Amino acid sequence: MEQQLDYAAVRAAADRIAGSVRPVAVAPAADGVWYALEHLQHTGSFKARGARNFLAAHHLAGALPAAGVTIASGGNAGLACAWAARGQDVPATVFLPVNAPRVKVERLRGYGADVRLVGERYAEALASCEEFAADSGALRSHAYDHPLIAAGAGTLLDEIRAALPGLDTVVVAVGGGGLFAGIATAARAHGVRVVAAEPENCRALNAALAAGRPVDVAVDSVAADSLGATRVSADALAAAQDGAVTSVLVPDAAITQARRALWEEHRIVVEAGAATALAAQRGAPEPLGERVAVVLCGANTDPGDLAR
Repeated sequence: MEQQLDYAAVRAAADRIAGSVRPVAVAPAADGVWYALEHLQHTGSFKARGARNFLAAHHLAGALPAAGVTIASGGNAGLACAWAARGQDVPATVFLPVNAPRVKVERLRGYGADVRLVGERYAEALASCEEFAADSGALRSHAYDHPLIAAGAGTLLDEIRAALPGLDTVVVAVGGGGLFAGIATAARAHGVRVVAAEPENCRALNAALAAGRPVDVAVDSVAADSLGATRVSADALAAAQDGAVTSVLVPDAAITQARRALWEEHRIVVEAGAATALAAQRGAPEPLGERVAVVLCGANTDPGDLAR
């Protein structure tokens, strides 16, 4: 299936996933700042949107094999893939590193997925996933680097705009770039500025912008379990090269502080990756806009450390 990422693809994705994902709730947080509560989405993260769009598009095209779908994922994308596969009544085989958070592994199995733990890095899990797909005929999905995945994630932007008229800025965390690419594609169609937030030591997008092409980066952050892609997608880089996008790096200490602040001030529990967006907003030297939405993109985390 030939696909490209543009606003038409985002609108098509919205039609495919309508009624099967939860419309995002938007809540006021501070003067001029709102939270987009996407951590309340099915499977606990925005990834459900892309996974649902990916499988629905293949199903409608008659391209969904009996062997089902397979994916290599550090957690959230695997959860979403397993959930979407269950909805299509096809098997899901999920490969992820052996150090993936236990809560994510248990939930994957709860969705009925065949979970296979391989290696300590995403690249090792990916290699095993590719081998399995070649041998079994299963459809290989991706955690972020596919136009259908990014377009599904991008549906979030129009929902935020509908809930928050006059939106001028959206702040979003970036790992491999699927959510960012989709949101930035939709935002460009409406003149909305995008702030792309990354941990200082998980800077795949920031490094790609500096190099002018996707490059491999080291991964070492409290948010690495969800933002720890070693290389950003080409679609994300292309979206980031738009003049309405700003790349921001934040230290781990600020991410941890933002995550705790969400709990202490609002009783909201999110994973460190989601708190990265808030850390960027809170650390900005001046307001990012007059009507700013901070995307809280996932909550698959152990909340135990928040009660200490």
